Amino acid sequence: MADIVIKPVSSLQGHVVVPGDKSISHRALLLSAIAEGESTLTGLSAAEDVRHTRMCMEKMGIAFRDEAETVYVSGKGMYGLKKPDDVLYVGNSGTTIRLMTGILAAQPFESVIDGDESIRTRPMRRIIEPLEAMGAQIVSEDNKAPLRISGGVLRAINYASPIASAQIKSCIIMAGLYARGLTCVTEPSQSRDHTERMLKEFGAEAQYSRNGAGVKGPAHLTACHIDVPCDISAAAFFLIAACLLRDSTVRIKNVGINPTRTGVLDVLASMGAKIDMSDQSEISGEPRATLTARFSELGSVNLAGTIIPKIIDEIPIIAIAATQAGGVTTIRDAQELRVKESDRIAAMSINLRKMGGEVRETKDGLVISGPTGLKGAEIESYGDHRIAMSFAVAGLLAEGETIIKNYECVNTSFPGFFEKIDSLKND
Repeated sequence: MADIVIKPVSSLQGHVVVPGDKSISHRALLLSAIAEGESTLTGLSAAEDVRHTRMCMEKMGIAFRDEAETVYVSGKGMYGLKKPDDVLYVGNSGTTIRLMTGILAAQPFESVIDGDESIRTRPMRRIIEPLEAMGAQIVSEDNKAPLRISGGVLRAINYASPIASAQIKSCIIMAGLYARGLTCVTEPSQSRDHTERMLKEFGAEAQYSRNGAGVKGPAHLTACHIDVPCDISAAAFFLIAACLLRDSTVRIKNVGINPTRTGVLDVLASMGAKIDMSDQSEISGEPRATLTARFSELGSVNLAGTIIPKIIDEIPIIAIAATQAGGVTTIRDAQELRVKESDRIAAMSINLRKMGGEVRETKDGLVISGPTGLKGAEIESYGDHRIAMSFAVAGLLAEGETIIKNYECVNTSFPGFFEKIDSLKND
């Protein structure tokens, strides 16, 4: 484990390229593996999480070939996966373990899927329960990883998810590809819909709406081309940094603007952020655009209810923005943050107080007063990439040096993040 020192800067200027969307990259690898024929994938994320998805599929006999900017995937069809010789290790990727379990639930072999220490603390009953209702057998200790999955013939279900989660919904939809009839998932509010959109690209009969999603099985997927847009969650760190630093202008091209993911833009707009959108298009079922952010005088905001699932990954960096916004920002209904790579509510509260922020932790969120001058401090990342990147942005604003411990965890989603920041510095 290593530390990195962040020093304050006067402004950020220029164009930055951020990684391909991590959520979409996972799905592109998984669906192309169970499709018939060779799919071509461009714009894939190089994140460690995505690499673990690829390695797991390789353990089950899927061949990948890299040429220039394209990954070629030799799909083997719905039942072409082979029984892995070893445990399928997902590292720190909650998306991998949950979505892949949906596919493994239908395979005619037993498999074990596991992850790192953080993954072993994360709740898995939320996928075990519906998959067992479909006919799968899953053995675990206290509903946590590792999961031992005995796949087989599945039946379609109608499942009312108690929480809005694209991972839960996608897991059930993946399993539903193998079940005869219509598998449907309803949610208390809309979660991201990348799986449903991509299934249509592969030729499946998928449907989705604000209330949930469904898929008709048994499905037959056909190889296709998927171009992955840049990750709006990764872009958010640079957009917000530009809004907070005077005389800053940062432009990011080809950013995914799927309506289920643009909550961060809606929140920033309500705070008064100056972010322009141009060059809009739609490729591979996903809308995208160029985003340009400039320094802005921000105001406070109250966040709760249906907006929370749409900003769940961006709440840590929104909390940094809130420290510089006039008034009191409240974040509620975000208890899901307590079971991410770290307890992000506690991590944000502890670290913001170290930097002199005025913050109060609640059971399901944060109350942050601003604007507050931040001071450099020693920040614990808790091995969580989004905590490390959020406080890197805070360090650009703070007086004095900020030390981020275990900063390498950013490779989970954004290899090269700190180099990207350096490329924009205008001291």
